[in-house]
Amino acid sequence: MIPAKRSKNNGNEVVFNMIVEVPRWTNAKMEIATKEPLNPIKQDVKKGKLRYIANIFPHKGYIWNYGAFPQTWEDPRHTDGNTGCCGDNDPIDVCEIGAQVRTLGEVVKVKVLGIIGLIDEGETDWKVIAISVDDPQAEKIHDIDDVRKFFPGYLEASVNWCKLYKVPDGKPENKFAFNGTFKNKAFALEIIKSTHECWKALVHKKSDGGAIKCTNLLVDTSPYCCNEEDIQAIVQSAPPFVEEPSVSKEDIQLKPPMIGIKGTVDFLSCK
Repeated sequence: MIPAKRSKNNGNEVVFNMIVEVPRWTNAKMEIATKEPLNPIKQDVKKGKLRYIANIFPHKGYIWNYGAFPQTWEDPRHTDGNTGCCGDNDPIDVCEIGAQVRTLGEVVKVKVLGIIGLIDEGETDWKVIAISVDDPQAEKIHDIDDVRKFFPGYLEASVNWCKLYKVPDGKPENKFAFNGTFKNKAFALEIIKSTHECWKALVHKKSDGGAIKCTNLLVDTSPYCCNEEDIQAIVQSAPPFVEEPSVSKEDIQLKPPMIGIKGTVDFLSCK
């Protein structure tokens, strides 16, 4: 996350850095691996198998460019006053609604428009709605009501997707805070601020992050900060990127090939 900046187009806009974990229309469940050194982006694995998200009719894969804000953390030991549930132990999630399909690991400057409170298996899992500042629509979209005006049906589709995406795996529908109502930009910024404060406590060893790897290069006030030589040693010791073996035509329809490590993110210190 970058410090508050004012957009060139509108002096009141606050701009953040988003890390893209999952490009729109893809199915592979890629995520920032917070429990590995420097937090690389990797495909989630469950029961020894790579994880893919099922298509939620009529959509193909994720319906936004999906990712997270670095320098945020939803503390699993902190009960959110709005949801009544503790955090999910990850950076706060971002759904970027701009027209461009982004790439895995891309850093995108976005402005926040609103937020919805997903309750995922009893944990608070906020989803920030944002748009890239370079999107053609960005100059006229500033808050959640603008999304309803210029992207009709998108918010409703987002609620439906979030509610149902685990059902094909045999799990129940997800629940929401505020009965699935989106909160506005001002509310979203307060949630982001709160998760940033949790991150600061984590990286300064004032909160217990459990297995989270807090090694970083840029937060010089953190006891986990190290030098460039240490970072290079970590990178060089990582296993090489491996492409997934060829799969059948039927698998390709639901499971685009993607596996392993794709760069490092360091969600603790990206600026």
